[in-house]
Amino acid sequence: MQQGVQATQPAPTLAFVSFSAEINPNTTEALIAGISNLANHGVKQVHLLLSTPGGSVMHGITLYNTLRGLPIELTTHNVGNVDSIGAVIFLAGKRRYACAHSTFMFHGVAAGFEAKAMMPERMLIERLESVQADQKRIAAVIKAHTSIDEATVEGFFLKGVTLEAEAAKKNGLVDDIRDVQVPPGCPVLPLVFQR
Repeated sequence: MQQGVQATQPAPTLAFVSFSAEINPNTTEALIAGISNLANHGVKQVHLLLSTPGGSVMHGITLYNTLRGLPIELTTHNVGNVDSIGAVIFLAGKRRYACAHSTFMFHGVAAGFEAKAMMPERMLIERLESVQADQKRIAAVIKAHTSIDEATVEGFFLKGVTLEAEAAKKNGLVDDIRDVQVPPGCPVLPLVFQR
């Protein structure tokens, strides 16, 4: 090697991102920024290690659409619990895996009210229509990526259902049940949030 010339390693094309948090504005922007930054640095394949109790429907739908639009091949892994709107984010993966002891939880969308809030009929109707619209969007994503039919999804919304990994595979949520295997030397981006 010539003197003064530094050997450079090629940029990695595969990276893992660890996300274990509620879906809210802060965590949504951090996940988008982290994966976008990887894509901007030449990473072509991203494995998202996901565990979430759910959270904001709006931000979950934003994550789903953004992750599907980035110039990466996304693989999602359920590494614990993927609950509520987290299932929609999980379904953004081109390939989807679940660890053997992971679960998926589905339930209907809730509307929040301030203590002792009084609302005229018009506002109550608007809230109901908003909940129904959110459930329709969530159901459309689930039906597009799984073998779960509309009636079953509506049942999930009414009573709440938790699926273990085997049931998730049977219903097409996951391609396979397998432990996460990070290759030696592969970059891992852990997203850490303050409480």
